[in-house]
Amino acid sequence: MFCNQCEQTQNGTGCTDIGVCGKDADVQSLQEILLYGLKGMAAYANHARRLGKTDENVSAFIEEGLFATMTNVNFDIPTLLEMVLECGRQNLRVMELLDQGHCERFGKPVPTTVREGTIAGPGILVTGHDLVDLAALLEQTVGTGINVYTHGEMLPAHSYPGLKKYPQLVGHFGGPWQNQQWEFPMFSGPIVATTNCVLIPSDLYADRLFTTRVTAVPGGTRLKTDDFSQVIAKARTCEPLTENFVRESTIGFHHSVILSLADKVVAAVKSGDIKRFYLIGGCDGAEAGRNYYTQVAEQSPEQSVILTLGCGKYRIRNHDYGTVAGIPRLLDMGQCNDAYGAVQVALALANAFECGVNDLPLEIVLSWFEQKAVAVLLTLLALNVKGIRVGPVAPAFITPNIFKVLQDKFDLKLIESEPPADLVQLAV
Repeated sequence: MFCNQCEQTQNGTGCTDIGVCGKDADVQSLQEILLYGLKGMAAYANHARRLGKTDENVSAFIEEGLFATMTNVNFDIPTLLEMVLECGRQNLRVMELLDQGHCERFGKPVPTTVREGTIAGPGILVTGHDLVDLAALLEQTVGTGINVYTHGEMLPAHSYPGLKKYPQLVGHFGGPWQNQQWEFPMFSGPIVATTNCVLIPSDLYADRLFTTRVTAVPGGTRLKTDDFSQVIAKARTCEPLTENFVRESTIGFHHSVILSLADKVVAAVKSGDIKRFYLIGGCDGAEAGRNYYTQVAEQSPEQSVILTLGCGKYRIRNHDYGTVAGIPRLLDMGQCNDAYGAVQVALALANAFECGVNDLPLEIVLSWFEQKAVAVLLTLLALNVKGIRVGPVAPAFITPNIFKVLQDKFDLKLIESEPPADLVQLAV
């Protein structure tokens, strides 16, 4: 491989970076941050487009951002950092469009109790993020006697009036995406993967795994349209599910729900009943160190409220946190793209207390794994939110120099081996 900047062959002794000289690894790091952020934003923009929501400014920035990562076009660190933060601002707009699209198509989410487990009879399991796919499947299964279950990031679907109206949407099965290879063999019906966060299937369920559009895996059956007749036919031939009640959980704390409680929350803060807020969530994974998020949540003081979203919620949702000031301490705000809602809640609280977001008693502890998580983090940084804790390790594509820039500018922190006292205890 030949480096166009230093004109050395990458043979192990010369340049080690593709397209960018080794001495400019920080430039490449910013280009990769931008590229991963663009990928995550493009995924959200694709979801929004399927709901009829687009923005020409967003599309133009995606083109411009990709152009900036090309060979010999931008070696300037300040300019690249500016584009990285602009990616975060544009992603906020994309998440706003997606939130609008979901609410206009399916109604605003409402707090909803969801049955977890299975009931006797044929069933179809839906994983991923695409609520449009789920809506199409629900419409096509009307009157068939086939039940539909959500998995992973599809759990929030149960809180949308336009989806929960279907009686065959009977519950939720399983946990986060990384548990698929041992959970999916236990589900006897067909499985539909609508977006990313799908694993290559084992032979135990590959013949029952269907994917939609660009999502595809070896051994699975890819559906190019919204016609789920193959899935329904498969459900009729599979062994029926058995009765298995696991638990009930409450979801659906969309930002509109939380903001409707704003007066109550503000009063509780002023009276001292609520002393701290935590945002704990993000993109989950299987590697060691992610029990940190569980520890933070379970060790958080009783006078606190925990907001959660994304598949990172599965690290903390199985604990009984009780209530504070008459509201649940754990508020599930939805999918990873619903970070837009968390931003709106933070801005509303800051406005109520006539201060900046960074002055709120708010702790943000985010897990990251893939490109969508990068896009969400860039959005928070673009809003100048400081003191965010991320982990469990620093992304490999961020060089020490660039990470120090983010630390100095935004007080960005890596999570520790265990929660520090100042994070989980109230100030004396």
